[in-house]
Amino acid sequence: MHGLARIAMNGRFRALLLAVACFGTMLFAWIGAAIVALVTLRKGIQEGVWLLLWTGLPVLLLAKVSGDGSVLALLLGTSFLAIVLRSTVDLALSALASVAVALATGMGLLWFGQDLLTELAQMFEQFFVSLEQQTASSGNQVVRLQPPTQLQLAGMMGTANGAMSFLCLALARYWQASLYNPGGFGTEFRELRFPKAIVFALLFAGLAGASVSLSFRSWATAALLPLTIAGFSLLHAGARVRGRGSFGLSLMYVTWLVFDAVKLLLVGFAVADALLDFRSRWNAGLRAGTNRRKIANDQNHEESTVHRQGEAGSVETDERGERSQSGAGEEGSHDSKSDQYEERDGNSDGNSDNGNDSTRS
Repeated sequence: MHGLARIAMNGRFRALLLAVACFGTMLFAWIGAAIVALVTLRKGIQEGVWLLLWTGLPVLLLAKVSGDGSVLALLLGTSFLAIVLRSTVDLALSALASVAVALATGMGLLWFGQDLLTELAQMFEQFFVSLEQQTASSGNQVVRLQPPTQLQLAGMMGTANGAMSFLCLALARYWQASLYNPGGFGTEFRELRFPKAIVFALLFAGLAGASVSLSFRSWATAALLPLTIAGFSLLHAGARVRGRGSFGLSLMYVTWLVFDAVKLLLVGFAVADALLDFRSRWNAGLRAGTNRRKIANDQNHEESTVHRQGEAGSVETDERGERSQSGAGEEGSHDSKSDQYEERDGNSDGNSDNGNDSTRS
C-alpha cells in the first residue's frame, strides 16, 4: 500500500496509470479512489481535479457499458470529500459531508439508475419467494418476507457509498500522514467529535426519517453516518488512553458489522460524548496522573540525595575518627619510647656512679 502511495506521488501520469488500473475492476476500485484523494490532499485541488477528469473518462465508459454506476459514484464521492478536507483541513466536517454524498448518490440512483434498481428489486423478490418455497416444502411455518422497494435500495446503496467514500478518504489521509507526517492521522482521527447542536440535529433527522415509513429508514441511516464515525473515534481514543491493543478494536468492528444493536450503541456513544466530553475527562486524568508521578519522582530524588549526603557525611566522620585514633596511637608509642630512653639513661647514670664509688674506695 505504501509503495502505491509513493509511486502516485512521483508524478501525475504514474498516479493516473495506477488509478485507471485500479478502476478497471470492482475489486480494487476503492484503491483508485484513495489514490485520487491522496493527490488532492497532497498536491492541491487543481491537481486532484485533473486526475479526477482523466480517471473519470474510462470509469464513465465502464458505467455506460455495464449499467452499474457504483464505481463512478465512489470516485465522485471520495473526490468531493477530499476537496472538502483539503479546503477546510477539518476531518469532522468531511465526515459530516458524507451525509451529502449518501443522499446525492441515492437521488442519482432514483433518477439515472432505474434499470439497476428494478433488476435488484426483482432479484430480491425472487430470492425471498424461493426461500419461502423451501421453508414450506420442509414443513416449517412460512414467514412472509417483504422484499425491499426501489426507494429502500436507493437509500441503502447511497448510505453504503457515503460510508465507502469516507473510508477511501481515511485511507488517503493515512497514506499522506505515513509518508510526510507519521502518526498525524491517528491523532486527528482520535480527536474527531461534533458539537452538541450538530449531534442532536443529526439524531433528530435520523429518528424523523425512520418514523416516516419503512421505505425511508434506509435514507435515515445516512444521517447517522457522522455519529457512527464519531463513535469509532471515541473508541480509538479510549483504547489509546487505556493502553489497549488492536484486538479489542478489531472485535468491535466485527460485532458492529454483524449486530444492529452495536450500531445503535456506537451512535449512543457519540451522543454521550457530545454531552460529557469524555476526552477532556480522560486527558485531565492523564495530566493528574502525570503530575502525581512527577511529584513522586521528585520526592524520591530528594530522598536519595539526602541519603547520599548522609552516607558521605558518615564516611567523612569515620575517616576523621580513624585519623584521630592513629594520631593518638603514634603519640602513645612516642611517649613509651621516650620513657624507655629515660629509663636507660637512668640506669647508665646509676652504673657510672657505682663505678666511681668503687674507684674511690
